[in-house]
Amino acid sequence: MQPKSKILIIAGSDSSGGAGIQADIKTVTALGSYAMTAITAVTSQNTTGVKSIVSIEPKEISNQIIFTSRDIKPDVIKIGMLHSSRVIESVIKSLDKVKVKKVILDPVMVAKGGAKLIDDRAIKLLKEKLIKKVLLITPNIPEAEILTKTKIKSKEDMIFAANKLIEFGARNVLIKGGHLNSKIVQDILVSKTDIKIFSSQRYKTKNTHGTGCTLSSAIATFLSCGKTIKKSCELGIKYVNSAIKTNPRYGKGHGPINHLNTMSVNRKFR
Repeated sequence: MQPKSKILIIAGSDSSGGAGIQADIKTVTALGSYAMTAITAVTSQNTTGVKSIVSIEPKEISNQIIFTSRDIKPDVIKIGMLHSSRVIESVIKSLDKVKVKKVILDPVMVAKGGAKLIDDRAIKLLKEKLIKKVLLITPNIPEAEILTKTKIKSKEDMIFAANKLIEFGARNVLIKGGHLNSKIVQDILVSKTDIKIFSSQRYKTKNTHGTGCTLSSAIATFLSCGKTIKKSCELGIKYVNSAIKTNPRYGKGHGPINHLNTMSVNRKFR
């Protein structure tokens, strides 16, 4: 099997392997594409919480993005954890240089255990500048609430918040509805001209660490293979749901999902 496309992932490292750059690489690989990385931070964490975050110098983040892209041009760029305004400024400048049209932003702000991963100045810069550079932004409800300064308690609130992000300059917004207390999970894709609601069964499990990272990378991979934004979101959500359903039950806290749910081992390697 040959890789179908090339994805550059700009994100932080999760030492537990469930989220961040580790989840991104697993997702892109499991879906048949080639993953490249620019690491923005190194976190020490496990399924029970985050112990520490060490920033990578913005200049080195920029070097990773530009030097990698000059040799192997990515079809899509996926952006995850950008925890400071200096990092965001560096990424914006790098995006202007590499000129990749399809960029997906997962605005990672809060860890599954509740730890804040981004400072207030960074949030402001993300909202005012970075959001205008991307094709799709994929916040969950807490992230959408932070970005729009609104409370989200319903499907209608999700659509309202998505439209506020459109007003800020976003082209397409996928708000993930997993934080609402309902039997059916609704993820809502909003553009200037269309609204699409994806409904999924809710699985009763605490093992959902890295679902946001995984979904945005899955969407980036399907998009890189020529699928539309709407179809990429649909297929990405299906992949994540399957990964949640088959999660390996690792760890004492919020465990990882099963990124290998699409794969089988070739018997010739026995």
